[in-house]
Amino acid sequence: MEHFAVIQALCRAALSNSSSSAVQKQVERLRDALRADGDTRDAGALDSLLSSTDRTASMSPSRIVRSGTVAISSGEELSARTILPVDKETSSPLAEIHYPGDVADPPILDAQVSAAVQSLLHEWQHIEMLESIGVAPSRSCLIYGAPGTGKTRLAMWMAGELGLPVVLARLDGLISSFLGTTARNVSALFAFANRYRCVLLLDEFDAIAKLRDDPQEVGEIKRVVNAVLQNLDTRRPIGLTIGITNHESLLDRAIWRRFESQLSIPRPTYDARVVIAQSYAGPVNLPGVLVRIIAWLTEGATGADIEMLIKSLKKEYVLAKPNETRAPLDSVLQFLSLHSGRIADDKREILRLPSEELARRLIQDANLGFDQNDLALAFGRDKATISRWMKRPKLRRLTKPEQ
Repeated sequence: MEHFAVIQALCRAALSNSSSSAVQKQVERLRDALRADGDTRDAGALDSLLSSTDRTASMSPSRIVRSGTVAISSGEELSARTILPVDKETSSPLAEIHYPGDVADPPILDAQVSAAVQSLLHEWQHIEMLESIGVAPSRSCLIYGAPGTGKTRLAMWMAGELGLPVVLARLDGLISSFLGTTARNVSALFAFANRYRCVLLLDEFDAIAKLRDDPQEVGEIKRVVNAVLQNLDTRRPIGLTIGITNHESLLDRAIWRRFESQLSIPRPTYDARVVIAQSYAGPVNLPGVLVRIIAWLTEGATGADIEMLIKSLKKEYVLAKPNETRAPLDSVLQFLSLHSGRIADDKREILRLPSEELARRLIQDANLGFDQNDLALAFGRDKATISRWMKRPKLRRLTKPEQ
């Protein structure tokens, strides 16, 4: 590799001046890439550098470590070389590790939910202040809501803000058909998390924390839930435990009491849907009125739904013929024919109204806040035409009135 001596010097300086596993992980990625390209000499040099760093770290005295913005006085540090716990029957890993920085931005949330998240992070970022008055930050948080609302992304981002790696439980490894093995795997996972400074993330948490009085379940689920409860009670204060579920009603009642914080992620409001649609629109310059109509159409949808719909519109705009011009509402109507199942029935009925009646309905919607200029852009007509539409007698509705 050209200029490898400079790169090696930079790696050496970064490793010697940082205890972060993220730095080591990036150096290891560079080493692996060099080796994959057949550059074994430079890869070996980085390997020696990493080995030397490991030996130096192992001889260093114990001290309070500031992981990101969180001061934690005990627990080991995870690295790419940490051996993961596995199912003894199948050798399947029970978890996977994600390092700070894997998720750059949080999901777009309503102001109230964002404030609650910031409050939780604020506790962790001021551990010393809380300990001075004899209290501790929340050690556990249950995040629940509809699929696609950004729960997992939020948890990963929170870990990044705290500068902690994520130990993400793998359900395919945890859950076993062998009697008693799932409960044993749960205990092994918590034992691993209790050894390292980390966020233990239990995604699809309801799979191992179901109601124990469910008549459809057998005795095995009771053993599993009991194991979860016992391990939550004995979780060491060297990290945060986050449970995530789309089906909070399935959780055992005792599980709820084990989580100090319980965060509900609602479906986004109209304003949040506009921001979500805008965030996914780039780099295509979708018209603002089109983005607002999409936000209006997707009432009750999740961020994941909006992302998928915006991607479809972006493909249409990119693949359009060079000289082809189409009014935003024409794009919406074509889009509707391909994705009708993703749009609420009442919105589909409104879009099927004649243009003049549809224009009236759009301008009357308080959320959209359209004026006649907006309607002219949306329909691809001049303002004079829209003005005439607004002055004509109201057309007879072709559909039943909204309830």
